[in-house]
Amino acid sequence: MKTLALALVLSLPVPRLAPPAQISPTSDQQPVKRKGGQWYFAATGHAVYCYGPVVTVPQAQGGFMKVATFCRGDQTMVPLKD
Repeated sequence: MKTLALALVLSLPVPRLAPPAQISPTSDQQPVKRKGGQWYFAATGHAVYCYGPVVTVPQAQGGFMKVATFCRGDQTMVPLKD
């Protein structure tokens, strides 16, 4: 019985594994570089990295507040510490 099972296992075809294709870096496949940003100190005490300009927006109480725009983490505007 063991001989029959061994003969059956050895008679099965062995799949040949092809080596993975070598990916050569080309100029059209380079990662997209984002426009440079800058680190800012948020009013919450955290550092934030933003790509847009710093703008001054009016507050409801009548004052003005500086905010950084287009920041990482899907934050459109982040109040800055003065």
